[in-house]
Amino acid sequence: MNIERVDIMDLPRSEVLFIAVLVMAVVGGDLVRAEKSSQLDPVLLKEYRVDRGVSEVAKKCIECHAKESAGIIADWAGSRHAHVNVTCLDCHAAGTADADVSVAHLDYDKTRISAIVSPRDCSRCHPSEAAEYSRSKHANTLELIWKIDPWLNHGLNNEIERTTGCYACHGTVVKVENGRFDANTWPNVGVGRINPDGSKGSCSSCHTRHKFSIAEARRHEACGQCHLGPDHPQVEIYNESKHGAIYHAEGDKWNWDAAPGMWTAGVDYRAPTCSVCHMSGINGVPTTHDVTERLAWETQAPLTVRPEDFKPWPARTHWKVEREKMTKVCIACHSQSWAEAHFTRLDDVVANYNDKYYKPMKKIIDELYEKKLLDKTKGLDEELEIEMYELWHHEGRRARFGAAMMAPDYAWWHGFYDLKKRAMAIEEKAEKLLESGKPAKMFDVKGSGGNTNKPDLGKSK
Repeated sequence: MNIERVDIMDLPRSEVLFIAVLVMAVVGGDLVRAEKSSQLDPVLLKEYRVDRGVSEVAKKCIECHAKESAGIIADWAGSRHAHVNVTCLDCHAAGTADADVSVAHLDYDKTRISAIVSPRDCSRCHPSEAAEYSRSKHANTLELIWKIDPWLNHGLNNEIERTTGCYACHGTVVKVENGRFDANTWPNVGVGRINPDGSKGSCSSCHTRHKFSIAEARRHEACGQCHLGPDHPQVEIYNESKHGAIYHAEGDKWNWDAAPGMWTAGVDYRAPTCSVCHMSGINGVPTTHDVTERLAWETQAPLTVRPEDFKPWPARTHWKVEREKMTKVCIACHSQSWAEAHFTRLDDVVANYNDKYYKPMKKIIDELYEKKLLDKTKGLDEELEIEMYELWHHEGRRARFGAAMMAPDYAWWHGFYDLKKRAMAIEEKAEKLLESGKPAKMFDVKGSGGNTNKPDLGKSK
């Protein structure tokens, strides 16, 4: 068998549209895997392949962008895409009827392209990953926040605050007019972006362009782009945990490039990152790009419920099945009794938050609404409404997340301790309102004015 490396720029043109990567282990043959290797050797994946040609048009893309945007080509050249000759044109080529054909690009070259590479485009080579992602909460998060978020539904923030804040992570509905993108909706790589072809999401949220590295997506920093801050500090919680401590001490020596499904605990890494627990194939649990899986509680909700009971977005899973999956993930490194005790504690934390903090405080707030001392019209324009919002949205989440991810400082000082203070503040302010009998002051919320009309989330225009 004769396999050799060649320069992609010297390859003949080919009309073959599929990508083939050849990694073989043949006793006495040309390719031999390293002795005692537990997985596919990433070096072999890069060194040996069945190549296909690069068309003249694709060569022109590479040559032009090597001069105009060298960083893009440098990223691409170091990617697995480049090593199997997936070129710019394979991902960016657009059809004549596509809404997002770049008019500006036609001024330089008559090849029709789009700047957006959507999950539908990626699905031509990654169909399973795209299908899993499409049913996840990530892909549907823009619809989700429009169902539950008071800032959007009551117009309490404005368009630039949304574009640079909320939509940067949750995604925009990308709009194209006369071949040009609306600057309020593009650029954007939010996980729930609605693309011009109707697909939802952006693969480059986690696998940033143009390297699209699996190693990058496996590190917790990828998730930490959005999962941080006072309301969902998962990256800070991870850093405090034992898992994070081990990662920071040893992570640079781990094998981040193992093939999907072959990344092995105790061989390639010593402690999990976000992707290990929530996505990676491990201990008989299959790989998934649906992060709704493996969850037994909806810990981001005001009142903690089972994922299938979360009314704004009921999961198509059952919590017992998903708890069993996550337990299997845990026992790749821990004992069964250790894992079971951890989840028992988490269940107790959920009950403590629900019964001792959320339900009693909500009862107080509901009484004030009934007595017309608070007004529901805008939801967050009265001080007590903000107090209640932050009780569940900030410290309530921190307590639950901290317990789930084993970060005691977040479970206690940033969580339950702050919940105690918040509950005291709510009780004191509620008592004063009841004593006075006068409605609470309604503030003119600064920066209000955002459009309250729910966008068309079926397909962008």
